[in-house]
Amino acid sequence: MPSHKKRDAVCCTRLLTGGLALGLVLFLAAITLPAVVSADAVEPEAVQEELSLTTDTPEEGMQVAIRLARLGVTETQPDPDVLHSLRPEYATDPDALIASSHVIAVHFQTVAAANDFWR
Repeated sequence: MPSHKKRDAVCCTRLLTGGLALGLVLFLAAITLPAVVSADAVEPEAVQEELSLTTDTPEEGMQVAIRLARLGVTETQPDPDVLHSLRPEYATDPDALIASSHVIAVHFQTVAAANDFWR
């Protein structure tokens, strides 16, 4: 196989693996973190207020980051039975748990930047 075709195949495999990993990360964030109030149970104005990136402290910013990670998963898979059915398979996978932490860290970076790093 020519080297450029091999390189393209490796890149394609990495993209597919990355997409699957992101899906798994989002799934795990939703099932391994504390529950979030359902958006259906809250008035739309209240939901927008809860989702504000502006916070008073880094600790509040972390809670926003966690909420964003969880909401991404529940929006992607709204059926709670499906969402929770695979938890036993992934709950003890250290790589999956680390990946979930990464998603939250990326969201926290966004929240921190939106708050000028609480200066």
